[in-house]
Amino acid sequence: MDVKIENSWKEILSEEFEKKYFKQLALFLKKEYEEKKIYPPGKYIFNAFKNCSINDLKVVIIGQDPYHGYNQANGLCFSVNNGVKKPPSLINIFKELKSDLNLDIPESGNLERWSKQGILMLNSILTVEKENPGSHKNQGWEQFTDLVIEKIINLKTNIVFILWGAYAQKKGERIDRNKHLVLESAHPSPLSASRGFFNQKHFSKCNEYLNRYNKQKIIW
Repeated sequence: MDVKIENSWKEILSEEFEKKYFKQLALFLKKEYEEKKIYPPGKYIFNAFKNCSINDLKVVIIGQDPYHGYNQANGLCFSVNNGVKKPPSLINIFKELKSDLNLDIPESGNLERWSKQGILMLNSILTVEKENPGSHKNQGWEQFTDLVIEKIINLKTNIVFILWGAYAQKKGERIDRNKHLVLESAHPSPLSASRGFFNQKHFSKCNEYLNRYNKQKIIW
């Protein structure tokens, strides 16, 4: 199966694309995109991998599934397209960023600039039906993204995994803490941010770790 994904990832994931579950997922998505409004647009499904080859990978941020509102999702977890109103979770991420590193809150919620610096902004589920959160769960995406995380754990060293919320933390249970840095907190959603997301200083802790291993820090 010819999946349109960045070449370094395609090389290590190609066997996965030939498995039965992934072929069934592809058929499911074809029908969904034909009959319903699905986000993100098809060309952005693997956008998280586009600007972040596995060779340049430094940080992994794990989300759940894409934003389900009009024109929000762009294939990067927590990110929205330019000109789109920032969702509450993203506003809280920027508030914590300001508190941690005293950075001004950016006008745009498009986090592509993070992706280009070696951050894999990976949702567990890569597609969603409009206004129907969680609609594409248990169709195969979770198995695929588990495999992506497993490849990173095994092939790389000294990667920073940022796990916000119980869902991401469960997704990252198998990460070797002796080989990688795992930063965990409550989810940035307004429902949970006040219970342990703020004042965790994950952005500065990430850069301190990267510096320790002679990796270029992230310009957040």
